[in-house]
Amino acid sequence: MTDRTAPAASPGTAVEASLTTGALARRLGVSPTTLRSWDRRYGIGPAVRDDGRHRRWTPVDVAVLEAMCRLTSSGVPPAEAARLARGREGEPEPLDALPAPRTAHEVPSAPPGRSRAPGALPLGDVRQECRGLARAAVRLDAPAVEQQLADAVLRYGVVTAWEEVMMPTLHAVGRKWESSGDRYVEVEHLLSWHVSTTLRRHTPAPAGPGDGSPGPVVLACVPDEQHTLAIEALNAGLGERRTPTRMFGAAVPVEALVASVRRLGPTAVVLWAQVRSTASVNLARRVADTQWGVKGARRRPLVVLAGPGWAGAPREMPRPPSLSSAVETLSGAYALLTRAETTERD
Repeated sequence: MTDRTAPAASPGTAVEASLTTGALARRLGVSPTTLRSWDRRYGIGPAVRDDGRHRRWTPVDVAVLEAMCRLTSSGVPPAEAARLARGREGEPEPLDALPAPRTAHEVPSAPPGRSRAPGALPLGDVRQECRGLARAAVRLDAPAVEQQLADAVLRYGVVTAWEEVMMPTLHAVGRKWESSGDRYVEVEHLLSWHVSTTLRRHTPAPAGPGDGSPGPVVLACVPDEQHTLAIEALNAGLGERRTPTRMFGAAVPVEALVASVRRLGPTAVVLWAQVRSTASVNLARRVADTQWGVKGARRRPLVVLAGPGWAGAPREMPRPPSLSSAVETLSGAYALLTRAETTERD
């Protein structure tokens, strides 16, 4: 194994220890044209060239390029990224030492005809962080994906990070997957896993039942529904508001859900449905009609319908159009019930 601190390889380095430009481009998730451009413009080039013409990239060269990719993904201008990558022999600068990532409005659009990497995602007009996250995901660079997700949550909070960084990138990956057959499914799986991990890491521990406090917000997918990322984001967003929750996750059976409502006496129940085939208005009404408490003071939960599967459902139950509105609706309902119960006790 080549020591990253060793000097650049000499022209006599064994060919077996190096990569062609095409092979390296596939490994990094960028186009060969990008690698040639970085070599020509910034001197991020290979130490070995066969017959003085064909580029051969050694492990030291690869380490520098990996650092270059991470830095540009974080919003560092290419010229500055090249300087930092060369200066640290492939070890990226700590994120707190880098310039803050630029917003989408500060990034000039690419001129017509500029080459794109084969794995480039259809992002549109989004925050710069989305582009960096997409590039890292296409490279299957798990450490960079995890770091960028954590940075987004710490900078913007869960709700904005979900709506303006995580969700646009997830949608772009999904569109790429749908248009490319089975290609990029590994990118979607890796990105989804790290989004879920980030959301859970930034969700406060569930609050215990307090004396006289309203019941928590129950979060559950309807039976046969396996998609949980959106309600994981809602769980984390409510945690930021200190609204207690109970997360049940995917495919909750009807009887189990009804029994949990009677046991917990929740302020609200969120039912997530990704597709219409799993959404059941009858289930929602049954949960809404579930009662608890002593006679004369029985209560029912507020039922909130979440997810695109509820399109066309009756308007008798709230259907927040976004994560931010769902957090406002649910945290507001909990705060209102808290004030009402406090007034009753007083």
